[in-house]
Amino acid sequence: MPNAMQLLDNYLKVKNHDWYDAQGVDEVKLKTDLYKIQNYSWGGDQNNSLDKHLVKRYVKEISSYDDLESKQTEIADNAWRYVQISWYNNWTSYLIESLFKRHHKVVSAVGAIKSVDFFINDYPLDLKVTFFPREYMDVKLKSKLGKKELTWLKQKAKTAGITIEVSLPESLQKYTLTEKLSEIGRNDILDELKIKRKEVVTEAVSNPMELMRWLYESQGDMRFGAENRLFIILVDTIDMDQSWKMKRAFSLIEPKVTDYLDNFNKASLKEVNFSFRNSQYKSLADIIFILK
Repeated sequence: MPNAMQLLDNYLKVKNHDWYDAQGVDEVKLKTDLYKIQNYSWGGDQNNSLDKHLVKRYVKEISSYDDLESKQTEIADNAWRYVQISWYNNWTSYLIESLFKRHHKVVSAVGAIKSVDFFINDYPLDLKVTFFPREYMDVKLKSKLGKKELTWLKQKAKTAGITIEVSLPESLQKYTLTEKLSEIGRNDILDELKIKRKEVVTEAVSNPMELMRWLYESQGDMRFGAENRLFIILVDTIDMDQSWKMKRAFSLIEPKVTDYLDNFNKASLKEVNFSFRNSQYKSLADIIFILK
């Protein structure tokens, strides 16, 4: 006869499937609807905080009500972009997490267990679905290029007779230089940069420990946690700016998750030792890379 823990696990697995059924989500339609999002553009500031953005830009900057009223469409557009991307992230996360929770090795966390989404073979794990970190890429590219990516791109563009207004935001400078180089057929420069980016990704896949440590150490104070984590990192190696589309690429995600869970064992999770604000921590973690 199964012991008490086994009985509890079996019960939770059944209840977990009941929960999915109770949600009434048409997952086939949802997966189709996700493709209606054509741009990954947040409403709000660089931290995706809509309320702070609205207060800063409209509430505290505009003293005339008539001027404020004239911004209704602009405000509505900001809010709609924020809601769309929040919706996209919420439901792609739901679908990805469900791939785990429906596997026979996984038991869902029931109730408010802080920073635990599920258990795999009794290991508590917090699932983090993210893109290849831009800041990590920047650091690694700098070591490969010998300088910051933008500086390297400017120097290469200058040899092709292209200059850029330095007062523009860095992201717009990169975009403009890339577009201008493409226009004049200097894809050799852009291809060189793509190769270096792919090298960074390939090295991370081959040796994920450094990236896992970086992910723990680069958390903000408000979101800090030292819990066990399973990272899913999505990468479009052809155009990394389009990696957001990978969150709905279930033809790529599902087989990788299933294979990971089928082969999960006590050696799957790696011990990560890291420091944060002068304190030392130890966690168990792993990364599933989904590459296009």
